[in-house]
Amino acid sequence: MSSRAVLFDADGVLQRPTFDWWTRLGSLVPSGGDAFVADLMTAEKPSLVGKGDFREALADVLRRWNSTATVDEAIEPWSWFAAEPEVIELVQTLRAAGVECHLATNQHAYRRAIMQDERGYGAWFDRTFYSCDLGLAKPDPAYFRAILGELGVAASEVLFIDDNAANVAGARSVGLRAEPYDLSAGVPALIELLRRHDLPV
Repeated sequence: MSSRAVLFDADGVLQRPTFDWWTRLGSLVPSGGDAFVADLMTAEKPSLVGKGDFREALADVLRRWNSTATVDEAIEPWSWFAAEPEVIELVQTLRAAGVECHLATNQHAYRRAIMQDERGYGAWFDRTFYSCDLGLAKPDPAYFRAILGELGVAASEVLFIDDNAANVAGARSVGLRAEPYDLSAGVPALIELLRRHDLPV
């Protein structure tokens, strides 16, 4: 049985980094770059579920590490990504065939604005589900239940694609068909995955 709807993750499935953001972030402090970036990732988590402002959290981390970088300099790497045109074409092929396609991604409001407002991701999908809007984030099963409630479809009729194993497990725990996929495997691997689920690509 083919799926009525497909949920696509963003980072690692739909889009990829355009620059080495990890190295750039690590360079914002004179030493301990990896620990600094890890601190940034921890500080980011509340904003992913809409709690707090990411820029303020970023400023706090810069102060703790005595970094001379400005918030604007530190936040810039979060804009260093680009959508993969071939994946977007696949999404449009599915939609043209009557399969609903939705974006399901963990993002804070700053990055959501770039994706949705500046780069027009909303035009590529039937619905977009950003964690900062839902107040829930993957891999929390409640995140997937919230989306199912919005869509009004059975979990067994939805295919979820993500590059993170924990997110795939979270989706499967509530009955979604969930598959791991990473852009590094190439777009043909994604086409094969969709075909295994009898989707028209």
